[in-house]
Amino acid sequence: MDWKKKKKDEDDFFGDFFGEDFDEEMRRMRKHMERLFREIPKGIDSGEMERKVYGPFVYGFSMKVGPDGKPQFREFGNTPRKGIAELGEREPLTDVIESEDSVSVTLEIPGVEKNDIDLAAREDILTIDVDTPKRKYHKDVELPCKVIPDSTAATYKNGILDVVMKKTEKKEKKEGKRIEIK
Repeated sequence: MDWKKKKKDEDDFFGDFFGEDFDEEMRRMRKHMERLFREIPKGIDSGEMERKVYGPFVYGFSMKVGPDGKPQFREFGNTPRKGIAELGEREPLTDVIESEDSVSVTLEIPGVEKNDIDLAAREDILTIDVDTPKRKYHKDVELPCKVIPDSTAATYKNGILDVVMKKTEKKEKKEGKRIEIK
């Protein structure tokens, strides 16, 4: 229905509200939207518009009770804490498993050769660096306990890096003396 041809009624609230001004406003919005839709493909072709890829993001935390009985929280994931990470550098997904006498670290590093992986172990940190033209990875993995760096053994197969390190010392279970309450 064309609002201009509608008979004006003094008591018609909606006629006043949806009258000629409303019709004109709708025409202006339609023309503006048509112009935008015509210009969007031009912007994409000329490089004015840029597609940015941000994901996937992984973030979480783990909690365990420490030897002193206090909870210990550790963050993990591939979201940078400080500033923006170097363009193209990824942080591999990581799993750290502590057993009775060793620590195992499993990392997902697809698309590289084992010779491209630079692995360094210290008592409390495992550092992984990969710098190839196609892929870049970096991660400093905080270990849950001290390990013997010289005991580190690593295997790489199908994009999965498995690292096993022996602990420096086995924790002895502390048995307390039973005390009688009087």
